[in-house]
Amino acid sequence: MLAAIPFPDISPEIFSIEIGNFTFALRWYAMSYIVGILIGWRMAAAMLKRPVLWRAETPPMTPDQLDDFMTWLILGIILGGRLGFVLFYQPAYYLQNPLEILMIWHGGMSFHGGFLGVTVVMTWFSRRIGATVGSVADMLAVATPPGIMLGRIANFINAELWGLPTSVPWGVIFPGPAAQDCPGVERLCARHPSQLYEAGLEGLVLGGILLWLALARGWFKTPWALTGAFIAGYGIARFFVEFFRQADEQYITAENPLGYVVHLGEYGLKMGQLLSFPMILVGLGILIWARRRA
Repeated sequence: MLAAIPFPDISPEIFSIEIGNFTFALRWYAMSYIVGILIGWRMAAAMLKRPVLWRAETPPMTPDQLDDFMTWLILGIILGGRLGFVLFYQPAYYLQNPLEILMIWHGGMSFHGGFLGVTVVMTWFSRRIGATVGSVADMLAVATPPGIMLGRIANFINAELWGLPTSVPWGVIFPGPAAQDCPGVERLCARHPSQLYEAGLEGLVLGGILLWLALARGWFKTPWALTGAFIAGYGIARFFVEFFRQADEQYITAENPLGYVVHLGEYGLKMGQLLSFPMILVGLGILIWARRRA
């Protein structure tokens, strides 16, 4: 008998309101962004109020400047995340359906795209207010993991981005014909809950390490060190989880059932790994450079 966990009966929508022919629905995915940004905002504000954490006891910005920064940051997250998903994962589809690029309520956000959007906004705003870019980046690095964790939990609730078929006892029987389309499996198909793996590694574990380095080890006094640790840590966690995660549908064929975009003999790399590998190298490079510079 298959040892697996039935998918919990949780609706992707928290609530919906019908106004005439229009239906407004608040989804867990949207709520994860809202709550994640609020948590990160309050974390950053709390860290800015402790000058002793920063080099020369000088925080990179004031609380009022942080409020202005958040407006631009949200814009960078949304635009970067959406455009990253469009360009990295489904360019052909959105080229044929350009109006759907704006329909972010249908889902489809890329962490790597959001990361690039945040980088552009952060660099521009830091120079605008005369702040040290590295210190602002470190503040964001520590404040980001809670939002990542909530976003991955929302992916699980949406029953999307599930993992490969598995026989482990914590495998989850995700609903829907796509999740149950497991070649060679005649019974119910259980899959790795890869969304929860990412929530734990990219959110809980990475966030805990960064907080410890920032608050207990004084790494805010070494600009860019926490940023390097975040980039490398996320890249390592994402690269690892991709071994258990189902590849995106457009990359899967009969000849390429695991959805590799780079083939290395019998093995290969998925798109998530291809995007994460440079993050590991860049993150480690930044971390080593920052520590040696200090």
